[in-house]
Amino acid sequence: MDKLPFDPHNPWLELRRLTPARIALGRTGTSIPTRAQLDFQYAHAQARDAVHLPFEHAALRQQLAERGHDCLLLHSAAPDRNTYLQRPDLGRKLSDASAQALNDYVANHPGGVDLVIVVADGLSALAVHRHTLPFLARLEEQISAEGWSVAPVVLVEQGRVAIADEIGERLGAKMSVILIGERPGLSSPDSLGLYFTYNPKVGLTDAWRNCISNVRLEGLSYGMAAHRLQFLMREACRRQLSGVNLKDEAQVQTLEAGAETDMKDNFLLAPPGS
Repeated sequence: MDKLPFDPHNPWLELRRLTPARIALGRTGTSIPTRAQLDFQYAHAQARDAVHLPFEHAALRQQLAERGHDCLLLHSAAPDRNTYLQRPDLGRKLSDASAQALNDYVANHPGGVDLVIVVADGLSALAVHRHTLPFLARLEEQISAEGWSVAPVVLVEQGRVAIADEIGERLGAKMSVILIGERPGLSSPDSLGLYFTYNPKVGLTDAWRNCISNVRLEGLSYGMAAHRLQFLMREACRRQLSGVNLKDEAQVQTLEAGAETDMKDNFLLAPPGS
């Protein structure tokens, strides 16, 4: 965002420094200024491009391999992007060829795993390209500390959230998490979403999933997203459930953990008269 001159007669200009929201755009006659209109058109074009950007799975697969990850490349039942956008139901299930490929893998690697990580392009391959590797780097540290067994990372073309349920069920995974490009907004074409499910299986509704959204540099940090996801996974294993009955209290617990020391230095937390 360009630096705006301070105008004591227009305090909205100071607020524009703090948010990408379209506030204090000004006006020219009965319309908005040309610059604001051009900025809007540019943001709209970025959002449209993000939706149609091809999934560069080959490059991502190579980068994951360099970090020591085995990968499986699968495809949803949506054969192309136009079909994917018009038929959400096809993006929620594997193609026949991919289902068979996954069955063949399971036949050679029986036994099940604790966790399967799925990466799908969703509605913004740009988000997946930018944020998958740095987020996984933070998540790996926490998975290793828990000692969970992990399946190969599953890359899915033209995939939607629910496809992780079928993948998790076929792999016999206790938990599944899908990293997926969220629907672009006019200020966030690269927002990554995380959807976590305990005991994944075909037919589950969104009520059985926990969502962590807006993972990106301008949104929720990789470290905080990984921390929140680890909390959900640990609690899910303890309580054997996920979704609406599993509340994300990770941030509250983190705050309370340091309450004894923080309250001395933070007037917002200290009780009256302390």
